[in-house]
Amino acid sequence: MTTLISALSLQLETGHGPLFQDLSFTVKLGDRIGLIGHNGCGKSSLLDVLANSREPSVGSVQYAGLCRLQHVEQHLPPRLAGLTAREALLEAVSEQPAQHWRVDSLLDELGLPEAADTPVSSLSGGQHTRLLLGRAVLREPNLLLLDEPSNHLDLPSLLWLEDFLRRWQGGFILVSHDPRLLDTLSEKSWILRDQRLYSFDMPCSRALAALADADAAAQARHAGEQKEIDRLALSSKRLAIWGREHDNEKLLRQAKSIQRRVDKLKDDQTFVSRGSPWRLKLQGSALAADRLLAFEDLQVRAQPEQAPLFQVNDLWLRPGDKVALLGSNGTGKSSLLRQCWSDVQEGEARDGWRYHPAARIAYYDQSLHQLSDDATLPDALYKFARIGDRERRQALISAGFAYPRHGLTVATLSGGERARLLLLALSMASYHLLWLDEPTNHLDMEGKRELGAALAAFEGGFILVSHDRELIEGTCNRFWVINNGCLQEWLDAESAYQNLFTARDTVVSGPVSLVTKHSGEQSANSGSVSDAEVQWQRWCQLEAMLATDLARKPKHQKPHLQHEWRQEMLQLEQVLGL
Repeated sequence: MTTLISALSLQLETGHGPLFQDLSFTVKLGDRIGLIGHNGCGKSSLLDVLANSREPSVGSVQYAGLCRLQHVEQHLPPRLAGLTAREALLEAVSEQPAQHWRVDSLLDELGLPEAADTPVSSLSGGQHTRLLLGRAVLREPNLLLLDEPSNHLDLPSLLWLEDFLRRWQGGFILVSHDPRLLDTLSEKSWILRDQRLYSFDMPCSRALAALADADAAAQARHAGEQKEIDRLALSSKRLAIWGREHDNEKLLRQAKSIQRRVDKLKDDQTFVSRGSPWRLKLQGSALAADRLLAFEDLQVRAQPEQAPLFQVNDLWLRPGDKVALLGSNGTGKSSLLRQCWSDVQEGEARDGWRYHPAARIAYYDQSLHQLSDDATLPDALYKFARIGDRERRQALISAGFAYPRHGLTVATLSGGERARLLLLALSMASYHLLWLDEPTNHLDMEGKRELGAALAAFEGGFILVSHDRELIEGTCNRFWVINNGCLQEWLDAESAYQNLFTARDTVVSGPVSLVTKHSGEQSANSGSVSDAEVQWQRWCQLEAMLATDLARKPKHQKPHLQHEWRQEMLQLEQVLGL
């Protein structure tokens, strides 16, 4: 297969030391690679190097003439804020007028036809992601560098992204902390850890399992090597003592010879990863009561003076219930938790809901404002757990905050570190009920696994607002969905997702024709087309949509949509005389 990129001995230095060292790899045409690693390990920096926007400290990157690379960054360039969505797409191909005809059809594919003339600054984060992808594919790349495109997306947008990239026929390097997304889309995995790059020809979950097996084997080899090192070091020490006591030059030479062997064994000793120091355990218990809380006729508002976003009728939580609260961004999920938490702090529930007076409730605010910016790390914990300074410092160390950092203020922490500190604070007390608003927003994959394991083992109940499907399916037993101003309970996660995912249903044009066509394959006449041509294109699109859905696993298919698509195809066949 054709090689697009060759990297040799890459090293990148920062003010705090090297991010990575001696990375060598190739990227071939059609490679679909998931790039995995904890926050701060250098994933985005590596993409910057490959995109030629950052120079490596050491090493080189070579590009084949065939390589057409586009870098899809996390954030929209500020210069686009004043443009409309259509103008932002046109700007991407300003030097290629022949591509302008594709913009309107691409707006449909991106699910942005109604936002075409909306200023970019007014679009949501998920719409920004779609726009960035659209700008990239307009330039007809065969390799995309995708830097956390799923970050902060709501579930419908995440499902749209997954669907879009599944149908994308080029290659990509995808940075993400979402194992489900990576398992679905990637065929290879790169794991950036300990300044090294581990490569596996398998998707994320299998690659992580293979790395864990390799770690265990390395640990066993390291232990055996250490045993031999200790034995030889003891012999060297014993011979040196005897040589000095008996003034025996031969014994001293033997001692030095053995010590050189020890030094060489240490230099060649098997590397063992430092791993993740964070271990999270949430303490809780199931309250001896029929219900923890009940919603009767609660009107949920973003602000008290604003119109209701939706109303909750006849829903309740029993002790131990673990609820996923799902919905698009802006539907009111966070507003429900904030409104109820405000009542809890006041000590009394307003009309429309009630909670058990003996219930101990905790709230994780996605804005992380519960942590005072001016507090030191031990002081920030004291608000949640009135325990001694020594116990708080030990907890900080166990969560990966080294002792020299304890005097820092919360304001100096990264988003991921603040999230970890707030979760640590919640773990230091015992609760009957947790309200968790997007707790994975700032967490890397290891942090998500720790949170998932802690929530699965939590004996109390919780309401979880999240778009992380691994977390939802691994921890929740009830599924509430806000859609079209209504809150409903669904039997399982899959039916809840299907209720939310409407992007595919409204697609007007398929990406196969949008992202794989090259300029030489386009019609010479890019002007108006006849009704028959439009109908024929629609029939082809329906056929592609049907084939794609039938290719999915049965539990992921949409029979009702398949029926609708077949009916529409029959109508078009009659009109076209097929």
